[in-house]
Amino acid sequence: MATYSTEIEAAKAQDEVFEYMATFSNAREWDPGVVNGESLTPGPAAVGSVYRLGVRIAGRVVPFDYRILELDRPRRVVLQATHGHIVSTDTITVEPAGSGPGSLVRYVAMLEGTGLLRLASPLIARFFNTMADRGAAGLRTTLA
Repeated sequence: MATYSTEIEAAKAQDEVFEYMATFSNAREWDPGVVNGESLTPGPAAVGSVYRLGVRIAGRVVPFDYRILELDRPRRVVLQATHGHIVSTDTITVEPAGSGPGSLVRYVAMLEGTGLLRLASPLIARFFNTMADRGAAGLRTTLA
């Protein structure tokens, strides 16, 4: 299993940042590895909402349908996607940052290979960390 964790300071208030992050199709705006994103569920983010992201992997665009498993508005959202032998779980926590209007985003992403892909875990982790670093950099720019 590969795990990536980062903290990002956001200039905007907790509520606004949380809604932006929980609407996971927005990943297309900040993650350069995400080619496209769409909501498959109408309305605001809720438990059971599904967001389809087209993720570029090895030159191909692979669809991942992220479903919200847990939602504690405006603090925490947990999303999970499964594609073939890959399970991706993302936990996003948003808290107020001090006494100002900003907020702090904690993002933990776990990628797990199942079946034969489990044997390739070290290689997957290296690739995953590189992709996640690019996503975190994009998120920092977007939330600044």
